[in-house]
Amino acid sequence: MRGLSELSAVYLHREPVDFRKAINGLSVIVEQAMSLSLFSEAVFVFSNKRRDRIKILYWDKTGFCLWQKRLEKDKFKWPRKQSHEVLELSIEQLDWLLRGLDILKMQAHKSQEYNALT
Repeated sequence: MRGLSELSAVYLHREPVDFRKAINGLSVIVEQAMSLSLFSEAVFVFSNKRRDRIKILYWDKTGFCLWQKRLEKDKFKWPRKQSHEVLELSIEQLDWLLRGLDILKMQAHKSQEYNALT
């Protein structure tokens, strides 16, 4: 993923999306539901219904990139529904979200450690 400092904007889609959607399906949501330009220097953040996975879509001037994170335990602290379907986040807030912090309460997810079976 591009460096967070390179972003001009971060847009979070509040409603859960079907995670079978890939680049084309999420692109339609960005253009039609969010009314935003896919080719801006922004990233678009989506979550599934259980809030244990997120996808980030962006254009890097050579093609579309799709990044996904799945939590093994816990859920992402997704902002509650409000009147707007799209929420603009700061780069710092996106970093908090990815690190498992509640944007409003600042509570981190517990670290998970596993041992490989030999």
